[in-house]
Amino acid sequence: MRKWRVPCLAILMALAAPLAASAQDYPARPIMLVSPFPPGGSVSLVARIVAEKMSETLGQSIIVENRGGAGGTIGARLVAKSPADGYTLLLGYTGTLAIGPSLYANAGFEPRKDFAAVGRIGSAPTMLVVHPSFPVHSVAELIAYAKAHPGEVNYGSAGIGTVGHLAGELLATMAGLKLVHVPYKGTGPAITDLLGGHIPMMFTPIPTAHAQAESGLLRALAVTSAQRSSLLPDLPTVAESGLPGYEAALRYGLVAPAGTPRPIIERLNKELRVALAAEDVRQRLATDGAEVLPSSPEEYAADIDREETTWSKVVNTLGLKGE
Repeated sequence: MRKWRVPCLAILMALAAPLAASAQDYPARPIMLVSPFPPGGSVSLVARIVAEKMSETLGQSIIVENRGGAGGTIGARLVAKSPADGYTLLLGYTGTLAIGPSLYANAGFEPRKDFAAVGRIGSAPTMLVVHPSFPVHSVAELIAYAKAHPGEVNYGSAGIGTVGHLAGELLATMAGLKLVHVPYKGTGPAITDLLGGHIPMMFTPIPTAHAQAESGLLRALAVTSAQRSSLLPDLPTVAESGLPGYEAALRYGLVAPAGTPRPIIERLNKELRVALAAEDVRQRLATDGAEVLPSSPEEYAADIDREETTWSKVVNTLGLKGE
Protein backbone atom coordinates (compact mmCIF):
# COMPACT_ATOMS: atom_id res chain seq x y z
CA MET A 1 0.00 0.00 0.00
CA ARG A 2 2.93 2.36 0.64
CA LYS A 3 3.71 2.70 -3.06
CA TRP A 4 0.33 4.46 -3.52
CA ARG A 5 0.84 7.03 -0.81
CA VAL A 6 3.19 9.35 -2.67
CA PRO A 7 1.16 9.44 -5.94
CA CYS A 8 -2.09 9.96 -4.02
CA LEU A 9 -0.54 12.71 -1.92
CA ALA A 10 0.80 14.37 -5.04
CA ILE A 11 -2.64 14.29 -6.65
CA LEU A 12 -4.28 15.78 -3.56
CA MET A 13 -1.68 18.53 -3.39
CA ALA A 14 -2.14 19.29 -7.06
CA LEU A 15 -5.90 19.58 -6.61
CA ALA A 16 -5.52 21.76 -3.53
CA ALA A 17 -2.95 24.11 -5.06
CA PRO A 18 -5.38 26.19 -7.18
CA LEU A 19 -7.74 26.50 -4.20
CA ALA A 20 -4.95 27.67 -1.92
CA ALA A 21 -3.70 30.14 -4.49
CA SER A 22 -7.22 31.43 -5.03
CA ALA A 23 -7.77 32.00 -1.32
CA GLN A 24 -4.35 33.61 -0.93
CA ASP A 25 -5.02 36.10 -3.73
CA TYR A 26 -8.55 36.85 -2.54
CA PRO A 27 -10.05 39.29 -3.31
CA ALA A 28 -8.71 39.96 -6.78
CA ARG A 29 -11.78 41.81 -8.05
CA PRO A 30 -14.84 43.65 -6.65
CA ILE A 31 -17.29 41.72 -4.46
CA MET A 32 -21.06 41.88 -4.84
CA LEU A 33 -23.05 42.06 -1.59
CA VAL A 34 -26.70 41.28 -2.27
CA SER A 35 -29.27 43.14 -0.19
CA PRO A 36 -32.46 41.09 -0.68
CA PHE A 37 -34.77 44.09 -0.36
CA PRO A 38 -35.26 47.35 -2.30
CA PRO A 39 -33.24 50.46 -1.33
CA GLY A 40 -34.43 52.47 1.65
CA GLY A 41 -34.91 49.68 4.19
CA SER A 42 -32.79 48.71 7.18
CA VAL A 43 -31.16 45.79 5.38
CA SER A 44 -29.82 48.11 2.67
CA LEU A 45 -28.63 50.64 5.26
CA VAL A 46 -26.68 48.01 7.20
CA ALA A 47 -25.30 46.52 3.98
CA ARG A 48 -23.93 49.86 2.80
CA ILE A 49 -22.37 50.74 6.15
CA VAL A 50 -20.54 47.41 6.37
CA ALA A 51 -19.61 47.28 2.67
CA GLU A 52 -18.07 50.75 2.77
CA LYS A 53 -15.81 49.95 5.73
CA MET A 54 -14.84 46.43 4.62
CA SER A 55 -13.87 47.76 1.18
CA GLU A 56 -11.16 49.82 2.85
CA THR A 57 -9.39 46.88 4.49
CA LEU A 58 -10.01 44.28 1.77
CA GLY A 59 -8.48 46.48 -0.89
CA GLN A 60 -11.40 45.84 -3.24
CA SER A 61 -14.79 47.45 -3.60
CA ILE A 62 -17.83 45.72 -2.14
CA ILE A 63 -20.76 46.74 -4.32
CA VAL A 64 -24.23 46.52 -2.76
CA GLU A 65 -26.76 45.10 -5.19
CA ASN A 66 -30.45 45.36 -4.25
CA ARG A 67 -32.43 42.31 -5.37
CA GLY A 68 -35.80 42.63 -3.67
CA GLY A 69 -38.92 40.50 -3.91
CA ALA A 70 -40.78 37.64 -2.21
CA GLY A 71 -39.79 38.62 1.32
CA GLY A 72 -36.09 38.55 0.47
CA THR A 73 -36.10 35.03 -0.96
CA ILE A 74 -35.28 36.13 -4.54
CA GLY A 75 -32.01 37.72 -3.47
CA ALA A 76 -31.17 34.85 -1.13
CA ARG A 77 -31.83 32.29 -3.86
CA LEU A 78 -29.53 34.21 -6.21
CA VAL A 79 -26.65 34.02 -3.74
CA ALA A 80 -27.33 30.38 -2.84
CA LYS A 81 -26.90 29.45 -6.51
CA SER A 82 -23.84 31.65 -7.12
CA PRO A 83 -20.29 30.32 -7.43
CA ALA A 84 -18.75 29.58 -4.03
CA ASP A 85 -15.74 31.81 -4.63
CA GLY A 86 -16.34 34.66 -2.17
CA TYR A 87 -17.35 37.20 -4.80
CA THR A 88 -21.09 37.01 -4.14
CA LEU A 89 -22.30 37.53 -0.57
CA LEU A 90 -25.68 37.99 1.08
CA LEU A 91 -26.65 40.42 3.80
CA GLY A 92 -28.30 37.84 6.05
CA TYR A 93 -31.46 38.91 7.82
CA THR A 94 -33.91 37.24 10.19
CA GLY A 95 -36.84 37.61 7.80
CA THR A 96 -34.95 35.99 4.94
CA LEU A 97 -32.94 33.24 6.64
CA ALA A 98 -35.19 32.38 9.60
CA ILE A 99 -38.74 33.10 8.43
CA GLY A 100 -38.82 32.86 4.63
CA PRO A 101 -37.87 29.16 4.36
CA SER A 102 -40.81 28.20 6.61
CA LEU A 103 -43.27 30.68 5.17
CA TYR A 104 -42.74 29.99 1.48
CA ALA A 105 -43.45 26.53 0.13
CA ASN A 106 -40.78 26.98 -2.56
CA ALA A 107 -38.27 29.42 -1.11
CA GLY A 108 -35.56 27.85 -3.25
CA PHE A 109 -32.92 27.57 -0.54
CA GLU A 110 -32.26 25.94 2.83
CA PRO A 111 -30.45 28.32 5.21
CA ARG A 112 -28.46 25.61 6.99
CA LYS A 113 -27.30 23.78 3.84
CA ASP A 114 -27.07 26.42 1.10
CA PHE A 115 -25.05 29.08 2.93
CA ALA A 116 -21.76 29.33 4.75
CA ALA A 117 -22.00 31.77 7.65
CA VAL A 118 -19.36 34.51 7.61
CA GLY A 119 -20.29 36.35 10.77
CA ARG A 120 -22.97 38.22 12.66
CA ILE A 121 -23.23 42.00 12.35
CA GLY A 122 -25.75 42.94 15.01
CA SER A 123 -29.27 42.88 16.34
CA ALA A 124 -32.07 45.42 16.28
CA PRO A 125 -35.63 45.61 17.52
CA THR A 126 -38.57 46.61 15.39
CA MET A 127 -40.50 49.75 16.28
CA LEU A 128 -44.28 50.00 16.24
CA VAL A 129 -45.19 53.32 14.66
CA VAL A 130 -48.48 54.88 13.59
CA HIS A 131 -49.52 57.84 11.47
CA PRO A 132 -50.28 60.93 13.64
CA SER A 133 -53.88 60.90 12.43
CA PHE A 134 -54.45 57.43 13.88
CA PRO A 135 -56.22 57.97 17.23
CA VAL A 136 -53.99 55.83 19.46
CA HIS A 137 -51.06 56.85 21.65
CA SER A 138 -50.06 53.57 23.26
CA VAL A 139 -50.18 49.82 22.69
CA ALA A 140 -53.07 49.59 25.16
CA GLU A 141 -55.05 52.17 23.17
CA LEU A 142 -54.20 50.36 19.93
CA ILE A 143 -55.50 47.07 21.30
CA ALA A 144 -58.69 48.73 22.52
CA TYR A 145 -59.24 50.49 19.17
CA ALA A 146 -58.58 47.34 17.14
CA LYS A 147 -61.01 45.35 19.29
CA ALA A 148 -63.65 48.02 18.74
CA HIS A 149 -62.98 47.99 14.98
CA PRO A 150 -62.26 44.33 14.11
CA GLY A 151 -60.86 43.83 10.61
CA GLU A 152 -60.65 47.57 9.98
CA VAL A 153 -57.07 48.28 11.09
CA ASN A 154 -54.42 47.76 8.42
CA TYR A 155 -50.70 47.45 9.03
CA GLY A 156 -47.95 47.51 6.44
CA SER A 157 -44.73 45.53 6.20
CA ALA A 158 -41.76 45.03 3.91
CA GLY A 159 -43.44 41.90 2.57
CA ILE A 160 -44.89 38.54 3.52
CA GLY A 161 -42.49 36.68 5.76
CA THR A 162 -40.58 39.67 7.09
CA VAL A 163 -40.24 40.35 10.81
CA GLY A 164 -42.58 43.31 10.41
CA HIS A 165 -45.24 40.97 9.06
CA LEU A 166 -44.96 38.35 11.79
CA ALA A 167 -44.58 40.97 14.49
CA GLY A 168 -48.08 42.15 13.58
CA GLU A 169 -49.45 38.61 13.42
CA LEU A 170 -47.91 37.85 16.80
CA LEU A 171 -49.46 40.98 18.31
CA ALA A 172 -52.86 40.12 16.85
CA THR A 173 -52.70 36.55 18.14
CA MET A 174 -51.53 37.44 21.64
CA ALA A 175 -54.01 40.30 22.04
CA GLY A 176 -56.93 38.58 20.32
CA LEU A 177 -57.18 41.11 17.49
CA LYS A 178 -58.10 41.01 13.82
CA LEU A 179 -55.55 43.10 11.90
CA VAL A 180 -55.27 43.30 8.11
CA HIS A 181 -51.78 42.79 6.72
CA VAL A 182 -50.76 44.94 3.73
CA PRO A 183 -47.46 43.63 2.25
CA TYR A 184 -45.17 45.93 0.26
CA LYS A 185 -42.08 45.27 -1.83
CA GLY A 186 -39.69 46.53 0.81
CA THR A 187 -39.66 48.80 3.87
CA GLY A 188 -39.11 51.95 1.82
CA PRO A 189 -42.41 51.77 -0.10
CA ALA A 190 -44.29 50.84 3.08
CA ILE A 191 -42.85 53.81 5.01
CA THR A 192 -43.78 56.11 2.12
CA ASP A 193 -47.42 55.00 2.32
CA LEU A 194 -47.38 55.25 6.12
CA LEU A 195 -46.09 58.82 5.96
CA GLY A 196 -48.79 59.60 3.42
CA GLY A 197 -51.50 58.24 5.70
CA HIS A 198 -52.46 55.44 3.31
CA ILE A 199 -51.91 52.87 6.06
CA PRO A 200 -52.28 53.67 9.79
CA MET A 201 -49.46 51.60 11.30
CA MET A 202 -46.53 49.26 10.78
CA PHE A 203 -43.72 47.48 12.55
CA THR A 204 -40.50 48.83 11.09
CA PRO A 205 -36.81 48.70 11.99
CA ILE A 206 -35.68 51.72 14.01
CA PRO A 207 -33.35 52.97 11.24
CA THR A 208 -36.18 53.61 8.81
CA ALA A 209 -38.52 55.56 11.09
CA HIS A 210 -36.43 57.02 13.91
CA ALA A 211 -35.99 60.46 12.36
CA GLN A 212 -39.65 60.69 11.30
CA ALA A 213 -40.77 59.73 14.80
CA GLU A 214 -38.53 62.37 16.36
CA SER A 215 -39.83 65.04 13.99
CA GLY A 216 -43.46 64.16 14.61
CA LEU A 217 -44.18 62.83 11.14
CA LEU A 218 -44.86 59.47 12.79
CA ARG A 219 -45.82 58.44 16.33
CA ALA A 220 -43.78 55.70 18.01
CA LEU A 221 -45.70 53.44 20.38
CA ALA A 222 -43.23 50.75 21.42
CA VAL A 223 -40.22 48.61 20.52
CA THR A 224 -40.57 44.87 20.00
CA SER A 225 -37.43 43.65 21.78
CA ALA A 226 -37.44 42.09 25.24
CA GLN A 227 -35.60 45.12 26.65
CA ARG A 228 -35.82 48.80 25.78
CA SER A 229 -33.55 50.14 23.06
CA SER A 230 -30.55 52.16 24.23
CA LEU A 231 -31.33 54.59 21.41
CA LEU A 232 -34.93 55.08 22.61
CA PRO A 233 -34.76 54.49 26.37
CA ASP A 234 -38.06 56.29 27.01
CA LEU A 235 -40.00 54.16 24.54
CA PRO A 236 -41.58 51.13 26.26
CA THR A 237 -41.50 47.59 24.93
CA VAL A 238 -44.67 45.90 23.70
CA ALA A 239 -44.18 43.37 26.49
CA GLU A 240 -44.30 45.97 29.25
CA SER A 241 -47.23 47.70 27.55
CA GLY A 242 -49.68 44.92 28.22
CA LEU A 243 -48.42 41.84 26.37
CA PRO A 244 -45.94 40.01 28.62
CA GLY A 245 -43.65 37.67 26.72
CA TYR A 246 -43.96 39.50 23.41
CA GLU A 247 -40.67 39.75 21.49
CA ALA A 248 -39.86 40.20 17.80
CA ALA A 249 -36.31 41.38 17.13
CA LEU A 250 -34.16 40.87 14.05
CA ARG A 251 -30.53 40.07 13.34
CA TYR A 252 -28.11 40.87 10.54
CA GLY A 253 -25.03 39.02 9.32
CA LEU A 254 -23.02 38.03 6.27
CA VAL A 255 -23.30 34.67 4.51
CA ALA A 256 -21.68 33.20 1.40
CA PRO A 257 -22.72 30.29 -0.83
CA ALA A 258 -22.13 26.88 0.74
CA GLY A 259 -18.76 25.46 -0.21
CA THR A 260 -16.91 28.77 -0.10
CA PRO A 261 -13.31 27.93 0.89
CA ARG A 262 -12.64 28.23 4.60
CA PRO A 263 -9.66 30.61 4.13
CA ILE A 264 -11.98 33.04 2.31
CA ILE A 265 -14.62 32.76 5.04
CA GLU A 266 -11.96 33.46 7.65
CA ARG A 267 -10.64 36.47 5.74
CA LEU A 268 -14.13 37.92 5.40
CA ASN A 269 -14.88 37.28 9.07
CA LYS A 270 -11.64 39.00 10.05
CA GLU A 271 -12.40 42.10 7.99
CA LEU A 272 -16.01 42.15 9.19
CA ARG A 273 -14.79 42.17 12.80
CA VAL A 274 -12.37 44.99 11.99
CA ALA A 275 -15.20 46.96 10.40
CA LEU A 276 -17.50 46.43 13.38
CA ALA A 277 -14.76 47.52 15.79
CA ALA A 278 -14.45 50.89 14.04
CA GLU A 279 -16.01 53.65 16.12
CA ASP A 280 -17.63 55.36 13.14
CA VAL A 281 -19.30 52.10 12.08
CA ARG A 282 -20.53 51.40 15.60
CA GLN A 283 -21.95 54.91 15.87
CA ARG A 284 -23.69 54.70 12.50
CA LEU A 285 -25.21 51.33 13.33
CA ALA A 286 -26.24 52.53 16.80
CA THR A 287 -27.86 55.61 15.29
CA ASP A 288 -29.68 53.26 12.97
CA GLY A 289 -30.91 51.21 15.93
CA ALA A 290 -28.57 48.21 15.69
CA GLU A 291 -26.45 46.84 18.51
CA VAL A 292 -23.13 45.52 17.19
CA LEU A 293 -22.66 41.80 17.96
CA PRO A 294 -19.64 40.40 16.10
CA SER A 295 -19.19 36.63 16.05
CA SER A 296 -17.32 33.71 14.61
CA PRO A 297 -18.77 31.91 11.57
CA GLU A 298 -19.84 29.06 13.85
CA GLU A 299 -21.64 31.38 16.27
CA TYR A 300 -23.57 33.03 13.46
CA ALA A 301 -24.46 29.63 11.98
CA ALA A 302 -25.86 28.66 15.40
CA ASP A 303 -27.85 31.91 15.44
CA ILE A 304 -29.39 31.12 12.06
CA ASP A 305 -30.31 27.62 13.23
CA ARG A 306 -31.84 28.89 16.46
CA GLU A 307 -33.83 31.69 14.81
CA GLU A 308 -35.15 29.45 12.05
CA THR A 309 -36.34 26.97 14.67
CA THR A 310 -38.07 29.71 16.68
CA TRP A 311 -39.79 31.51 13.80
CA SER A 312 -40.83 28.34 11.97
CA LYS A 313 -42.91 27.48 15.05
CA VAL A 314 -44.55 30.91 14.85
CA VAL A 315 -45.31 30.47 11.15
CA ASN A 316 -46.81 27.04 11.72
CA THR A 317 -48.80 28.13 14.77
CA LEU A 318 -50.29 31.05 12.85
CA GLY A 319 -51.08 28.83 9.87
CA LEU A 320 -49.09 30.99 7.45
CA LYS A 321 -47.18 28.22 5.70
CA GLY A 322 -47.40 28.29 1.93
CA GLU A 323 -48.50 31.91 1.46
